Amino acid sequence: MGDIAVENAAEQPQEAAPKKKRGFLKGFIWFILILLIIWWFNNYTMKTTREKIKSEKLVSPLKIAVISDYHAEKFSIGSDVIVNRLEKEEPDLVFVVGDMYTRRSSWDKIELAINLMTDITELDVPVYFVPGEHDKEELYFDKLTENGINVMNYKSEKIEVNGNKLQIMGITNVYYSPTFDLSTQFVLDDECYNILLAHIPNYDKFSQFGADLSLCGDTHGGMIQLPFGRGPVYDNGNWMPEIRAARDDVYDKGLFKYRKGYMFITSGLGNNPYPARLNNRPEIAVIEIEPSERN
Repeated sequence: MGDIAVENAAEQPQEAAPKKKRGFLKGFIWFILILLIIWWFNNYTMKTTREKIKSEKLVSPLKIAVISDYHAEKFSIGSDVIVNRLEKEEPDLVFVVGDMYTRRSSWDKIELAINLMTDITELDVPVYFVPGEHDKEELYFDKLTENGINVMNYKSEKIEVNGNKLQIMGITNVYYSPTFDLSTQFVLDDECYNILLAHIPNYDKFSQFGADLSLCGDTHGGMIQLPFGRGPVYDNGNWMPEIRAARDDVYDKGLFKYRKGYMFITSGLGNNPYPARLNNRPEIAVIEIEPSERN
């Protein structure tokens, strides 16, 4: 009996080892699963970003929606999800500020972008579009125009919405020279609320021009944002720029004030070249502009 007890005692540590391995493997699988859920949530679920501003040029409230940087990937946010969200918001205007597909995309992917914007027009809301550095196909522009999308390729248009007089201007720059001057292309109308559409933001040039509202995309918000509102991990050649520099110097996403108006940058809907968003989900932006009394 004594020999049997000794043998059983010797066997017990050998049984514990496989259990420890199984526990480690189970914990590792849960860790990977949680990472996948976080990755999926950050890259394939959409939020609505809201901003409110005022203007003495308006006589009634104006609600606009801004989308950009869809990049037309088949596994990006579904067009039905985007259109349904816009339908619930009931904007007066929808502005699409470029890179709705990716350079060298096949035509079936380009059609994803065309179909998305066409579906938005079916909400009986005007859609204005400027291209980015990716979406440059002339046939694409023709199809958008045929489907009722206003392609603002260095164009200006005056419209009236809810009694508000608006001037909408669009540019297609992918490069801004030191001498770039928007005033050589457009004339601001003091009787209108002036809206500039440009895929690539340029705070200095846009603030000099002085549109009431400049709408941009392109940056993707730096893709990965630090927690606690500390800005992008990487933006415009700089690591963690909001920690290393003044906050107002980092134009990655959100609303920025300048002397005569605002610049708004949306972080967009898609990913390029990889789905690597973190703390920076795909978004549609809704900006409500309220009338204010003249001083």
